[in-house]
Amino acid sequence: MIHPAELIERKRNGEELPGDEIAELILGYARGEIPDYQLAAFCMAVYFRGMTAAETYALTDAMIRSGRTLDLGGALGRKVVDKHSTGGVGDKTTIAVGPIVAACGVPVGKMSGRGLGHTGGTLDKLESIPGLSVDLSVDDFVAQVREVGLAIVGQTDDLVPADKQLYGLRDVTATVDILPLIASSIMSKKIAGGADAIVLDVKVGDGAFMKTLEDARALAQAMLELGEQAGREVVCLLTDMDQPLGAAVGNALEIAEALDTVRGEGPPDFTELVLDACARLLALSDLGIDEAEGRRRAEDAVSGGSALELYERWIRAQGGDPDPEALPQAPVVLPVTAPRAGTVTRLGAVAVGVAALHLGAGRRTKGDAIDHAVGVVCRAKRGARVGAGDVLAEVHARDEASGAEAVAAVLAAYELGDEAPREHGILLDVVA
Repeated sequence: MIHPAELIERKRNGEELPGDEIAELILGYARGEIPDYQLAAFCMAVYFRGMTAAETYALTDAMIRSGRTLDLGGALGRKVVDKHSTGGVGDKTTIAVGPIVAACGVPVGKMSGRGLGHTGGTLDKLESIPGLSVDLSVDDFVAQVREVGLAIVGQTDDLVPADKQLYGLRDVTATVDILPLIASSIMSKKIAGGADAIVLDVKVGDGAFMKTLEDARALAQAMLELGEQAGREVVCLLTDMDQPLGAAVGNALEIAEALDTVRGEGPPDFTELVLDACARLLALSDLGIDEAEGRRRAEDAVSGGSALELYERWIRAQGGDPDPEALPQAPVVLPVTAPRAGTVTRLGAVAVGVAALHLGAGRRTKGDAIDHAVGVVCRAKRGARVGAGDVLAEVHARDEASGAEAVAAVLAAYELGDEAPREHGILLDVVA
């Protein structure tokens, strides 16, 4: 039997801990045998001393073993693919990628999360669709992936419960931003969720958890190694989050934009990321094709309408109304106008995300209610040339007062200059 205090001391002193001792610590915590304060101390020791690759895998494996695991590939007799994003502002990628990949004949089964703070959650966005339920039993989840080709649901309570407990503890002890704990949290859920191949979208920049390309590469490499040790195929895309992704920030607004993209009418940066993610997922699938062919098939699914048909089947299967006219709409829409002519040199992702949060599109604490109708639509992105009085963005608000506050906040997120900023695409790097 381990002695937690001794384990904490050894980690504090920089020792590498054996995998079985890490597993005993995590599983004991999940069973309620080890108190919060000792796990908090362990996390702080890890914060300062880090973890080796072997320790990180032992932690990940223990979190997986704390609950049930799914074998979607075995249940379906197919190779199942999944995509995960580390979170950002306006990131509705999963909602567009899922139906496109499924329309190409590759099953997608995904368990998603909710948003907190300025980063939005896929489940919150989906719940802006009238009638849609994200609470499916495991049997119904598997059956829907088999019959429709796509299901996106909430994580069940018995899937990686240790991660849920540990994340809640880290959130209140200033130990969230620890690379091995971030990597193990993400990968434990992906591995337990049953996908055989995973594309990870690691956001980089102002609106992302990882602020620099160097930090993002380190996180990507850690997750790649965890996936390989668990027998999963993993590709990590490092993508730009210095400005919001696409135009829409806010739940129903993002659903509408994802649907536009499935129709082939989405904003250029978001469309590029969606098609690139689809190409890589299809190349990882059991179709036996490369990325170039995957891209071609994804584009055909969009232009030919099969992706839209699958989107509508998927939404109906989960009880929702796929008609965009059914989405909730904010009663007040206010323009954000340019104070002078110039070029957009910067559009701060966090500032826009926080403005949407204050409108009610996000939650400050886990118990907060979401207003699905409100948000921000950024009409001018980085590099756009505007004249004085041109519309930079629109604020969708519940009332004039909150709308006026958001207008001021969004305007402050824009920087206008005389010189165009350096151009670069949405994809910054690939780790594979």
